[in-house]
Amino acid sequence: MSQALKALDGSYRARAIPLGSVRYWSWLFAAETARAPLLGIYALLAEWHALMDPATEPGAARIKLEWWREEIRRLAAGTPVHPIGAYLASLPRAGDVDFNPLGLCIDAALAETSGAPLERGSELVPHACALRALPLLLASRLATADRDESSLERCTQALAVADYLSRSARDYRREARTGRVPFAVDELLAAGIDNADLCAERPSAPFEHYLQQLRERAAQGYGAAAQALPAALRPQQRHLLVLAALGLKHLNQRVRSGQSLGLQDMLLAWSTARRAR
Repeated sequence: MSQALKALDGSYRARAIPLGSVRYWSWLFAAETARAPLLGIYALLAEWHALMDPATEPGAARIKLEWWREEIRRLAAGTPVHPIGAYLASLPRAGDVDFNPLGLCIDAALAETSGAPLERGSELVPHACALRALPLLLASRLATADRDESSLERCTQALAVADYLSRSARDYRREARTGRVPFAVDELLAAGIDNADLCAERPSAPFEHYLQQLRERAAQGYGAAAQALPAALRPQQRHLLVLAALGLKHLNQRVRSGQSLGLQDMLLAWSTARRAR
């Protein structure tokens, strides 16, 4: 694999780190060696998340995700054809990293586009980790060889689960109106929640209680993610701390129409990264 870092096309870069987004602040305040790998991984996730969006036609999404599965195999072999794959392959440590685990991310994305819900709550952690934790771990491996794998795994797993729970509690109605259920079926049945609750304009009392439980679990996850990183890892992995801090901040936030939280997010991201350094 080439040691000359390629430039990432502006359109991919803009989707990877939209100005003012959580990904943008985590990238901006990341350690210098972490920025290029983060940009490449965020670019991949942006392409895949667009295909997972409920507005994307499922058949087209599945075809494109299967193409991406082949691209991951090419990337692992050092012969990618997509500009994002070529960018990742040009990173200095690309030859020392196994890209094949990203195939699990494709599997999880395909499961979401199929509309098949999680049957049991126990499936949530591996599903969330495939979607989010594995890519973040790969970004860390691309950044440096000096790392504490067990701590990074605990951090990224907690962050991935918290993000999944937060997204589910926030966007469930949009998902449900396209036939998707982001919650575990056994949990819904135990809480006495039916399909009508998922599409209603206002959640019923049992459903609101369930959503609040999800938010509380997400908050615990963001806290656990921050606590999982020992002091020695924090300077290099401060982007993970920024993701956790902003995720927790946005969890229960209600934003008024037209209100911008960009300055508040920037200050929180900056202060979080500064403390980590």
